[in-house]
Amino acid sequence: MEKMTIEQFRKMLETALAHIKAREDEFSKLDAVIGDGDHGQAIVAAMAAIVASSRKGTEFKSMLNGMGFDVMLQVSGSTSTLLGAFFLGMSDAVEGTALSAAEVKVMFAAGLANVCKQTKARKGDKTMMDALVPAVEAMESCASSDVAEVFKTGAEAAVKGAEATVGMQANFGRARNYGERSVGYMDSGAASWSCMFASFAEAFDN
Repeated sequence: MEKMTIEQFRKMLETALAHIKAREDEFSKLDAVIGDGDHGQAIVAAMAAIVASSRKGTEFKSMLNGMGFDVMLQVSGSTSTLLGAFFLGMSDAVEGTALSAAEVKVMFAAGLANVCKQTKARKGDKTMMDALVPAVEAMESCASSDVAEVFKTGAEAAVKGAEATVGMQANFGRARNYGERSVGYMDSGAASWSCMFASFAEAFDN
């Protein structure tokens, strides 16, 4: 597929919400190990706000901008702040109603760059960045001009990144206080963001 239309992107978001909602309890249980235990609820609420906002969009820039602001205004907490930053960053890098593989890569790279401005967490700290950073880097390095292949490559990297957090010790936020006790569990944020990228690939390919 040479282009990603706004309708396809909306379908990707809706698929992500469905899969994240189905795994809500799993994400909260992972979060309970070294956090508040509410990540499942938080990511579902944030994605629901994003999907609702996306339905008002007619072109990428304004739609992504609206999604970013809406999720931060409607849902409190770090989860919505980082998702909001991701989509607001994307909005700065796109135009129109259909995007090529190259434009999709630029859009996601801009989203990651804006998230990096909002958090000091980096890859290896056992956070959602361990799924997001590998996903976007893999998408950027994918040589294919097929948008579906770009998303598949990003999804595979996100899932591997999330799985790698099982062996990591938390180095960021309150979770770092658990030290070695944080080892042996997948990070809830990495798990949910990898689910989002896997959903994007699945929805685009169908």
